[in-house]
Amino acid sequence: MRNKHTWLAKLVTVLAVASMLALDLLPVSVQAAEAGAVILPPALIAQASETPKRRKTLLDLLFGNRQRDQAVPQPERRVKPKPAAALPATPKVAKAETATRLWVIGDSMGNDLAKALERYYAEDPNLVVVNGAISPSGFVNPAAADWPKLVAEKVAERGFDIAVMMIGINDNQSFAGLDGAAIQRGTPEWSALYSERVTAVATTLRGAGLPLVFVGLPPMEAPKFGQTMVRINEIDRLAVFSAGGEFVDIYDRFAGENGGYTARGPDVTGVVVRMRKDDGIHLSSAGADKLAFFVGQSLRAYYRGAGGAGIAVTDPLAGTDAMAMLRPPYQGLGQMTLLRVAGPVTMLSTQPRRAADLVVAGSDAGLSFSLTDLVSAPAGRADSFAVPR
Repeated sequence: MRNKHTWLAKLVTVLAVASMLALDLLPVSVQAAEAGAVILPPALIAQASETPKRRKTLLDLLFGNRQRDQAVPQPERRVKPKPAAALPATPKVAKAETATRLWVIGDSMGNDLAKALERYYAEDPNLVVVNGAISPSGFVNPAAADWPKLVAEKVAERGFDIAVMMIGINDNQSFAGLDGAAIQRGTPEWSALYSERVTAVATTLRGAGLPLVFVGLPPMEAPKFGQTMVRINEIDRLAVFSAGGEFVDIYDRFAGENGGYTARGPDVTGVVVRMRKDDGIHLSSAGADKLAFFVGQSLRAYYRGAGGAGIAVTDPLAGTDAMAMLRPPYQGLGQMTLLRVAGPVTMLSTQPRRAADLVVAGSDAGLSFSLTDLVSAPAGRADSFAVPR
């Protein structure tokens, strides 16, 4: 019986060795078959060409694999994520046929303002924003847009009710003189010609009875460029004011603690975010929305909210139109119209004087004085003005 078990163990060992030799020689046989030396069955060639697994040992053949064969790691299948469902678009409110037409003009900053005003009045059916801005335009070079001419044509068409203008960042250049000589920026001649063109736009609108809200420029990052924009703000303010328009000064709204340029600042909710783009000139979306808020406050003097354009009292402290005239600062055409509607402002506690009752120095009213009386006034008295003897 012992010899029988010994013979059986030897037989198993021989078969195991033969199996391992066959597995080692199989790839060589396949290569030889491909070279035409030996022809093997296709099934055997396909099996040999597969990725080899871990070689089995004699213990695996005799006692079985007590540990599972480690499979060759396969590349992980990445499931392509499904695109996220798009957020529902904000429903657009249909604009009424009698909606107030807000014509926004200017350069690329005027274009950003127009888009922000569209968002600001998106849910107002009684106001529609008409974007008429031309990005490369300005007052210096009329090649892109001759604004005095375009405004006059638009006024003739009656294509809008209120005009909002923001322009100037393309005007950091010299005027082309009539004689071919350039008019350098910063000179009095340059300022006079620039003011003339701004005044032409404002005067045309005022003559047609159409309100104008002219928006100033914010601080700029480049110092020299910023100085030119400050000068343009000064020219625009005086020109628009003289023509009876509204000038919205936004400089301090976008300035830093030192009064200069800053890229960040509080938005309309008070959260500090990025207000400017990387170019140091244009406003970001948050900055444009903040600007639209301030412009919207100025538009309340003209926009009634039910179609058309008119005058509305916006001073919360005022009980009458006349008292609104006492609120500084002066606000242009809107306040002028209030003055015409309310009439002259008269203090109720003071009796009005007749023109013949005006007191002048040296009159017979008994209030005349002499230089001797002034000099001889004792120190400390109300009429002592410390005139040296």
